[in-house]
Amino acid sequence: MKLNRLYLCAFACLVISISGFAAEKSKEEISVVAHPQLNQQSSLYQSNRAPLQPAHFIKLPMGSIQPGGWLKKLIELQKDGLCGHLGEISAWLDKKNNAWLAEGGDHGWEEVPYWLRGYSDMAFILNDQDMKKEAMIWIEAILKSQKPNGWFGPEVRNRKEKYLDFWSNMLVLFTFQNYYEYTHDQRVIDFMTNYFRYELSVPDEAYLSSYWEDSRGGDNLYSIYWLYNLTGDKFLLDLAEKTHRCTANWMQKSSLPNWHNVNTAQCFREPATWFMQSGDSAHLAATYNDYNLIRRTFGQVPGGMFGSDENARMGYIDPRQGTETCGFAEQMTSDGILMRITGDPLWADNCEDVLFNSFVAAFTPDMRALRYITSPNGVIADDKNHAPGIANEGPFLTMNPFSSRCCQHNHGHALPYYLQNLVMASNDNGLAAIMYNSCVTSAKVGDGTTVRLTEETNYPYEETVSFKLGMDKNVTFPLYLRVPGWCKKASVKINNQEVKIEPKAGSYIRIEREWNNDDQIALNLPMELGVRTWQVNQNSVSVDYGPLTFSLKIKEEYSKISSTASAIGDSKWQENADQEKWPAFRIDYKSPWNYGLVLDKENPAKSFSIVRKPWPANNYPFSQQNNPIEIQAKGRQIPTWGIDQFGLVDVLPQYPAVTNNPVESITLIPMGAARLRISAFPVVK
Repeated sequence: MKLNRLYLCAFACLVISISGFAAEKSKEEISVVAHPQLNQQSSLYQSNRAPLQPAHFIKLPMGSIQPGGWLKKLIELQKDGLCGHLGEISAWLDKKNNAWLAEGGDHGWEEVPYWLRGYSDMAFILNDQDMKKEAMIWIEAILKSQKPNGWFGPEVRNRKEKYLDFWSNMLVLFTFQNYYEYTHDQRVIDFMTNYFRYELSVPDEAYLSSYWEDSRGGDNLYSIYWLYNLTGDKFLLDLAEKTHRCTANWMQKSSLPNWHNVNTAQCFREPATWFMQSGDSAHLAATYNDYNLIRRTFGQVPGGMFGSDENARMGYIDPRQGTETCGFAEQMTSDGILMRITGDPLWADNCEDVLFNSFVAAFTPDMRALRYITSPNGVIADDKNHAPGIANEGPFLTMNPFSSRCCQHNHGHALPYYLQNLVMASNDNGLAAIMYNSCVTSAKVGDGTTVRLTEETNYPYEETVSFKLGMDKNVTFPLYLRVPGWCKKASVKINNQEVKIEPKAGSYIRIEREWNNDDQIALNLPMELGVRTWQVNQNSVSVDYGPLTFSLKIKEEYSKISSTASAIGDSKWQENADQEKWPAFRIDYKSPWNYGLVLDKENPAKSFSIVRKPWPANNYPFSQQNNPIEIQAKGRQIPTWGIDQFGLVDVLPQYPAVTNNPVESITLIPMGAARLRISAFPVVK
C-alpha cells in the first residue's frame, strides 16, 4: 500500500512537472522593441557569417512570398505591360546579334541586365512558364559566357578605353542571387566564385575605374557578402575590402561623390554595407548622413525622394523638380537592403512613401508606358524640351514605352524586390512583417516547422492588417510587427483578444508564443490627418493621411502621340516595334491647378474631411477613377502662379501667397493616383 502511495505521489509530481513545463512552453511574451534580437543566429536561414556583423533581418528565398491584393494586380499589370513585353520594343533586347547572347554582338552594356533582374524575378514569382523560358535563354547564355579567367559577358571598355567596365556585370549578379535562391543551381556559386577571383586579380587602377562603376561599387560589395555567407571563402573578404577601397567615397560629411539622382538612391547604402565587415559605426552613420544630406536641401518635398531631375543643382529645389523612375526603383531596393542590415523601421517607412506616392504615378495606369521624370508638382506631361528648367535636354515628361533607355529597362525590379521585403526572417528563428500588403509567406520558424502566414489588407487605404497562421503542428516562435513612424496609437489583437500594450511609433511589436493552426492577428494602424510644412520651399505644405500624401485632383486628358517622335534622343527600338500597340501619351490639364490651401491656423487638420469610396473591383487603386479615398479641402486660386518660360509649372509663390480670389471647395486625391499633380501647396492668407 505504501508502495502504491509512492507511485501515486511520483505520478502526481510528474503530472505537475509536465503541466509546469507545458505552461512554460506556452508562455506568451509580448513587448515593444526598437530592433530585433541579435543574441543568437538563425538556425533556419543563412545569416551573416563571422566576422561580418549580424544583420538584423534575413531575406527569405525568392518564391517564399506570393503577392495578393493590389500588389498582385500591379505585378500582373507589369507582366502584361512594358516590362513583360519589352522584348518586342527595345533594340537592346533584340536577340539578333546580341552581345549578351553571343560573343562579338551588339548592345553589351546595362540594358539587358537591368531588364532581366526584374523580368526573371517576375517569371519565377508568378511561376509563368513562358516568362521562365524567356528568362532562361538569357541566364543560360550568360552562364556559358564565362571565360577561363572568370570574366563573363561582353567585354565593354569604359571611358578610359583600356579597362573593362564592371558595372553591367553587377546587375547580372543581383539576378543570379535570386535565381539561385529559387533553383539552388550550383552553377551560380561556381560562376560567381570564379568571377570574384578574377576581380581580386585585377589591379586597383583598372578596377571600378570609371564613373558609373566607381559610384556603384556598393552593388558589387553586396553580392560579395551574399556569396561569402554561402561559401565562407576568405578571399571574398579581401575582395570586399578592395571593392570598398576602389569605390567612390560615400562617407563625406557635407557632400556626395556626385549628385546624380539614381547614383544617390542606389549608392548611399555602400558605407552601411561595408559596415558589416568593418564594424565601424562611422560607416553606418555615413549612410544615414548621405540619406539626410540630399534631403536637407533637395528633398524638402513630399513623396519620399528629392528634386534632382537627373542631377541635383543648387537653385533648383522647388517641388517642380523631380526624380527619374530609375531613382524611385533604386531607392526602394536600397531601403529593403538597409532594413535587413540595420533593422531600422525608417527604411520601411521610406520605401512605402516612395512606392505609394511616387513610383506608381510614373506609369500610365496600365503600366504600358512610363515617363523619365515625375515631380511632386507637375502639371505638364508633354514631349517638349524643358531644359534648363529640367536638368537634361529632351522630352522627359511624356509617357512613352519607347523612351528613356535606362528607366525603360530598369523599372521592372522595384515591385518584385518590394514583394520580397514584405516579410523577413529574424535571427531568433522568427518572422517579421516589415511592410504591409496582401501576401502569403511560407517560411520555417522555431524548431524548423513550416508556417504559412497569410496577410490580408488594403493598406495603405485602410488601417487594419489581418494575419492568419497555418501549420501542421503547434510551434513557438517570435513574430515582429513593424509600427510605422507616422503611427501614434497602434494596437493588436490575437484571436480577437486585445493585447495590452502601447507601441511607440517607429518600433516593433514582438509576440513570442506557441502558435496554433488558424491563429489570427489583427494589427490596427490608426491614420491621422496632418500637414507637413516645407520651410525652405516657401513654407509650402503637403497633406498626409497615414502613409499617403495627397495631391490636387486635376482633370487629366490623355492624347496619343508618336512613340518614336517623342522618344528621348538615345532611345532605340526594334525595326518592327508596333507604335499602335505601344503608343505614347501626352497628358494635358483641363481644370485649374494653381490653388493655395486655406488652413485653420490653430489646427490645420480641421481644414480637411475624409471621403471614402468603394474599393475598386479590379484591385487597382492608383488612378483618379479608382482611388478609394479623397479629401475635401478649401483653396483659393493664385492667378500669378502659372506656367513659366520653360513650359513648366512655375516655382512656388512667395510665402504667404496673396490672392483676392474667392475660397473654393477643392478635392485632393492620393499622389499615387495623380499623373498631373500639385502636392506641395502654397498657403494663402
